Amino acid sequence: MKKRKILPPKKIGPNAAWLLLLFLVAGMAYLFWYNSVNRQVERIKYSQLLTFAQNNKIESVVIQEQHVKGKLKNGKQFETYVIPSEKLWSILRSNDVLMDVYPPEKQSWGSYLFISLLPLLLIFLWIAYMRKNQNGIGGAGKIFSFGKSKAKFFSPNTINVTFKNVAGVHEAKEDLKDIIEFLKNPIKFTRLGAKIPKGILLRGAPGNGKTLLAKAVAGEANCPFFSISGSDFVEVFVGVGASRVRSLFTQAKKNSPCIVFIDEIDAVGRQRGIGLGGGNDEREQTLNQLLSEMDGFSTEHGSVIILAATNRPDVLDKALLRPGRFDRIIEVPYPDLISREKILEVHSKGVKLGNEVDLNKIARGTQGFSGADLENLINEAALVASKKNKQNVTLEDFEQARDKLLLGSERKTLILTKKEKELTAYHESGHTLLNILLPNTDPLHKVTIIPRGKSLGASWSLPETEKHTQTKSEMISQIKILFGGLVAENIIFNEQTSGAANDIEKATKIARLMVTRFGMSKLGPIVFDETKEHPYLGRDIQKTRMHSDKTAEKVDHEVENIIHSSLKEVTKILSENKDKLEILAKSLLEKETLQANEVYNLLGIEPRKSNNW
Repeated sequence: MKKRKILPPKKIGPNAAWLLLLFLVAGMAYLFWYNSVNRQVERIKYSQLLTFAQNNKIESVVIQEQHVKGKLKNGKQFETYVIPSEKLWSILRSNDVLMDVYPPEKQSWGSYLFISLLPLLLIFLWIAYMRKNQNGIGGAGKIFSFGKSKAKFFSPNTINVTFKNVAGVHEAKEDLKDIIEFLKNPIKFTRLGAKIPKGILLRGAPGNGKTLLAKAVAGEANCPFFSISGSDFVEVFVGVGASRVRSLFTQAKKNSPCIVFIDEIDAVGRQRGIGLGGGNDEREQTLNQLLSEMDGFSTEHGSVIILAATNRPDVLDKALLRPGRFDRIIEVPYPDLISREKILEVHSKGVKLGNEVDLNKIARGTQGFSGADLENLINEAALVASKKNKQNVTLEDFEQARDKLLLGSERKTLILTKKEKELTAYHESGHTLLNILLPNTDPLHKVTIIPRGKSLGASWSLPETEKHTQTKSEMISQIKILFGGLVAENIIFNEQTSGAANDIEKATKIARLMVTRFGMSKLGPIVFDETKEHPYLGRDIQKTRMHSDKTAEKVDHEVENIIHSSLKEVTKILSENKDKLEILAKSLLEKETLQANEVYNLLGIEPRKSNNW
């Protein structure tokens, strides 16, 4: 299929604007001249005309019906209206006044009409120019572009992003290749009766490359690309959103085959009928128009393909997600180990890395990072190295950058008392010692008592491999490690601090999930909690209890059993290893930060093999 060259919509050139401006200036100059000329002619009364004539002050007159225009001998001009009579003629002749008589001016009304309508004509031309200058794609904020689409237009020759620029998300790219193949060679699909999806919804957590994927599709297909945000449709004025939707699809038809990308579609595609008020009505009108356009925006199937992105698929209207509108929903997940390494390679191309920097090790230590997080990690590491005037970015710089992103910057101005520092050292030592001694735990990375963000210290462990599920024993070990700080404080100081509040909260949440959702208790594999959590934002959306109060008591009892049994075992382990706890805490008070190998050497424990950095 021969591709036709798509040009962006034409804009009115600068010559037309200068021509209009010149015409406007000329018209204003004419009006100024006309008024200035008329101001030089003095209007007099008929009696004054007779007096001037009798006193021989008039040099000449021009008579046109009842209108008399003349010149005095001192050079001043005058005009008046008279009723021609023999008396007037005799007075003028007797005083040697030069007289000239003109017939009635047949076209005087034309000049008068032109002068009267010239301002209206100029206003009309200016409005026409402004309307023509709004090409229907941009026009942000101008009075005549309220109903015009705010979508940005990208012609094929301006899109330089392809799948080579998108690291990871292999499955998503495979699904999107169908769209590219159809745009390049539609006969390959239509010969067997296949129809390409009208709409593709990219859903996933923020920062994982949904927008970049959409642009890469347009770059691979070499076709026009329209980009707009869902919030650009809705305005305070009723009907504007629907008008912009119509304008967008009108432009898309003119440039088909093309791709229309709607980012953050949840801003306009939320489920209808949820709220009340004018704002909601306007949003629902916009959504209704979008649904209508997606059903019938093209007679040629596949000539306009809609790509949309959201991190809130749970709030989208069901009518928007049905087949025929968004036929295919593509998940854009957090990158796995291989994808993280490739993303780091892409973002580190312009960064001078030290020879010891292993991107594979960095990728292993950044599980749960999005593509945007990884880009930010490299930038922060480069900033750290720049502040130290280094020639290259080292692994130490990456370490500091990750600590800053996860926990915050070091609070160098925070001064702790000796007692607070000791409590923090033993608290973190309790976490660290349990992490080493318990089975089914992730390898220790480091422990520190340097305050960062809201934390006075931290003990970190990093997974050896990608984890997608957790066993019961792993979750029990997590609970025990979380209680390590609290129990260490009780053993050494016979005291408990508020610093364990976050640990208690996390441990309780894990224990409750084990009972209510994972079936890891004596109550059996039954789901007792109907809590719905947002898959990307990680927070509760709706809480509904679907069991009786008696069952709720049983659930609470099982959660208590897990917590108390874990506390009992943690107390036993730390009491038996009190000497190691003392050694570790005193070393922390001295050095403030200990790496994993230092901890193992200090305690005389064989280190666990790990590939983490």
